[in-house]
Amino acid sequence: MPTLETDIAVIPLPANADAASTTQGNYAMVRFNALKHGILSRHTVLSHEDADEYQALLTALLEEHQPAGATEAHLVEELASIVWRKRRVLQAEGASINQGLKGATRNAEGVIPAAVPFEFGLSGRGSDLRDLLVLTPDEVERRQRDARHDLEATRKAAAILRRGGAQAYDKALRTLLPDSRDWWHAYVEDEEYPATAEGLADFIREHLEPLCIGLEKEARHHEAIKAQTLGEGLQAHRLEKLSRYETHLDRKFERSLAMLVKLKELRSRR
Repeated sequence: MPTLETDIAVIPLPANADAASTTQGNYAMVRFNALKHGILSRHTVLSHEDADEYQALLTALLEEHQPAGATEAHLVEELASIVWRKRRVLQAEGASINQGLKGATRNAEGVIPAAVPFEFGLSGRGSDLRDLLVLTPDEVERRQRDARHDLEATRKAAAILRRGGAQAYDKALRTLLPDSRDWWHAYVEDEEYPATAEGLADFIREHLEPLCIGLEKEARHHEAIKAQTLGEGLQAHRLEKLSRYETHLDRKFERSLAMLVKLKELRSRR
C-alpha cells in the first residue's frame, strides 16, 4: 500500500490511490501534498495524547471519503480534528462528574436525608456513600434483610425489658444480635451505662434502636439514596459550557462534511 509521511505518522493512502481514473490523474500530486502538509494534524494531537489513535481515525476518514485535491484533504483532516476534540469534551465531562461525585460522597449527612425528604430517621451519620454506591443487587437485598432482622431483634429485646422479670436483662441481652451486644459491652466498660435491665433499656432507646431504624431505612431506600448521590455529583451547571462547546463542534462537523460532499458532487459532474 502506498504511504506518505506527515509530521506525526505515516498515513496509508486509500487502496485505490494508484488506480485513479485518467480524469482524476491530475489530483494525485495535489492529494499527496495536501496530506503531507498535515497542517491541522500538527496541532490537533497534544503531547500527552495518543498520536497512533488519532492517526487511525484520520486514516479511516481518508479511506471513507477518498479526498481528491488539497481542499478535500483539508476538509477530511478537519473532520478528524473535530472528532478528536469531541473526544476531549467527553473526557472533560467524565472528569467533572467524577469530581462532583467525590464531593457528594463526602456529604452523607446532607445527601441521605435529602434522598427521602419525608422519611424520618435518616440522618446519614456514620454512613459511607462510597460503600452504598458499589453494592450489587444481591448485596442490597442482603443488607435490607440484615437490617430488618437487627431491628426486629432490638425491638424484641426492648419488649422483654418492658415486661420485666428476674431474668429480663439476660433474656434481652441474648436476644440482641452479636454486634449489638458487643456495642453494649463497650458502653458498659466505659461506664456510660450500668449492666442492668434499666441501663440496657436506656441504651436500646437512646442509641441502638435509632441506629437500627436508620440502617433499615437506609437499606430500604438504597435506590433513592444512590440516585440522589449521582444527581448531586452530576452538577449539571458545571457541564453547561462543555455542552455548548460540544454543540459548536457538532455544527462545525456538519458544515465541513456538507462542504466535502458538495465538492465531491461538483467534481463528479465535470
